[in-house]
Formats: sequence, structure tokens, C-alpha cells
Amino acid sequence: MTARVLIIAGSDSGGGAGIQADIKTVTMLGGHAMTAIAAITAQNTLGVQGVHAVPADMVLMQIDSVVADIGVDAVKIGMIGSADTAAAVAERLARPDLSGAAVVFDPVMVATSGSVLADAATIRAFETLLARAAVVTPNIDELAALGGEAAVLAHGCALLAKGGHGVGETVTDRLIEPDAGEVARWDAPRIDTPHTHGTGCTLASAIATGLAQGMPLEPAVARARDFVRLALLGASGLGEGHGPMGQQTVRNDGLFTGPALNQITLPAVDYAASVAFYKQMGLTQIVDSPDNGYARFEAANGVTLSIHLSPSRLREGLGEGMAALRSETSPPPAPPASGRGETGATAYLESGALDAWVAYLARRGVRFDTMPRDELWGWREARLTDPAGNRLCLYQAGEYRRYPPWRVER
Repeated sequence: MTARVLIIAGSDSGGGAGIQADIKTVTMLGGHAMTAIAAITAQNTLGVQGVHAVPADMVLMQIDSVVADIGVDAVKIGMIGSADTAAAVAERLARPDLSGAAVVFDPVMVATSGSVLADAATIRAFETLLARAAVVTPNIDELAALGGEAAVLAHGCALLAKGGHGVGETVTDRLIEPDAGEVARWDAPRIDTPHTHGTGCTLASAIATGLAQGMPLEPAVARARDFVRLALLGASGLGEGHGPMGQQTVRNDGLFTGPALNQITLPAVDYAASVAFYKQMGLTQIVDSPDNGYARFEAANGVTLSIHLSPSRLREGLGEGMAALRSETSPPPAPPASGRGETGATAYLESGALDAWVAYLARRGVRFDTMPRDELWGWREARLTDPAGNRLCLYQAGEYRRYPPWRVER
């Protein structure tokens, strides 16, 4: 059954954050988004020009309407509008018909542009929502306004302490649970882009979708982070300020447990001729590694195709691993077509939970040539052949399939 996600948040007229970002995120991750709009804003990439809080009884009426007919598996709370609405929503979430829904609370206080979206009374009222939440997702400033880590955890909810508003080239997010302390930490290079409007909304909605789909909290957060980074990399550059992300570009990226057929490698005998041919076909070249005879192309729907010269045509000693260590800007991003130096095509099936998938298949008698392992080009791979001898690679790559650090014309 399709996961049902109720979003209680504000509307962003510019489509970058709020309800609009939430709907796009839930939809792209396979859920059904429903809304209870708590505030209406007039805003664009430059700032917020006006805010109108929706009366609390109307917010509750929206909630009651969807609960009575469609049902709810998870709730995402963003901009809440007022202290009265925060208290009313917390009380409503405690009723039996919503008691089983996981709640993800993104305590929105300030927009990316710097505009204030919650007054002091509303922030104080957030405590009623903390006690109901499964996880709270504040940025650095929001966490400080809530009293710090200990104050948040005292309410019994998990805390995802986000590092996106920090300084430095590395972004660190930490998942902390009340009784277990820090249970997971993610470090990733900061993506250099001004188009970050809606990152918090997108992350929280992606987590809520994962929880609604039955994922445990940690993998739901991990997938949500991948989704956010891909959406940042896919931003289209709209507006003159902090532009919207590109949630609509995150497709065929293997973020689900099951397999996504989104990459194939074909053999080549003439590197330049093959590159010219696939460009002529209308594909966009995203990797160019002539020293290793490897090129990758992206289709309009996000699926990728690679060409690779046979080992006999590669210069002796220029394996992928050596090239990856030699250069940070142009290493080849994938192994030879078969992974064993043979020629021929290889089909790639991606999963957001590779190790669990491979273990499941192995228990049912599927034989693997290589079990999952991390490769220098940023992918985690396992390899096998089908009954006809065709080569398959099961893998998990996140942003490294379409957006490796050495991507051409990023």
C-alpha cells in the first residue's frame, strides 16, 4: 500500500520550501502527500514578504478530513504558524486514530533568506510537539533555541542534529537517541551552491516518507540525506537569491530497497568514435576518462550508460584504482565491464540497501562472484552472472553515479 504522509506546514509561494517542497519530496520517494496548511506566505528566493497564519481550527479541520477518509502512516510538521496551532496539533496527534503515525518535527524558525517564521511564543509551544515526535530535525541555530541537545532529548524523541548551517568544507549530521546517545554520524563534502532553499523541509519529509514505508529511523535518515544531496546537485538555478532545490531531478537513483536498472556498460574498440556516437544520440557526457578508456553518459530520465575499451586496448598498468588515486578531478568511476578484465556488456542494478539485498539473495541460493565491497570510485558493488552468462553488478552509489566529483561540466 502506498505510504500516506500528512504534512502540517506553511505554504511557500515561490515553491522552494514548505508544503511545496514537501509534496515534491514525498511524491518522488513513492509516497502519497496530504496537507494541513498552517500558514500562507508570500515569498521568493530573496525573502519572505508576508506571513498569514491559518486559524488553528481550520488546521485541525484539514487534519480530520484526511484522517477520516485516507488515513495517515507518518506526519511531518514544519512551519506551524502560531503557538495556539502548535498546542492544538499536539493534542490532536495524541488521539487514537493518529497514535500509530510516526511524527517528524522540523522546528522551522527562520527561512533560508533569514526571515523569521516563528515568534518567541510559538517556539516555546514547540515543547508540546517534541513530546510527540519520533525524531526532531533542527539546524544549529534551531537546536540552540530549543535549549540544546539535552533539552530536546529530555522529551523522549530522537534528535537529528544537522550540520548544514555550520562552517567548513564537511557537513556532519548526527543521529542521537535518548537512551543510546549518538547512534549514527554522516560526514559529507559541502555542496557549493546558493540554491539551498527548502533543504530542511525536504530532509524531514524524506525521513517521514521512509518511516511511513516501514523503514527504521537510521536508514530512513540515510536515504533522506542522499535525496537532499541529489536534489541540491540537481537544482536548476531559479531566482536571484537562495533558489529552490531540484527534487524533480531525483529519479532512477536507486534510493529504494528493491533494484533499479539504471546503468549499463558497453564494450568499445574506439574511444573517440564511441564518445562521438553517444553524444550524437543525444546523451549528455558526464565522465570523460580517455586514459582508462571509460566514458559515462546520462539520459534525460537520469539513467546512465557507459562505454569501456577492452583491457587489451588500455595502457598497461593504468587500472581504475591507480587512476583514482592519481587524480581527484578525472579518475574513472567504474571498473572494467566485467570486473574481471573481460569484454562484454554489464548491466547494473542499484539498491539503497545493497548489503541486505545481497544477503537476502545469497540465503536463497544466488551465487556471487564477489560480495559487496567499497570501490575507489565511490560505489559499493557485488558481482555475479545470470544463467546465460550475462554479467550483472549489484551496487549502491548515491550521488556518485550521476554526480561524481569528476563529473564533466557540473
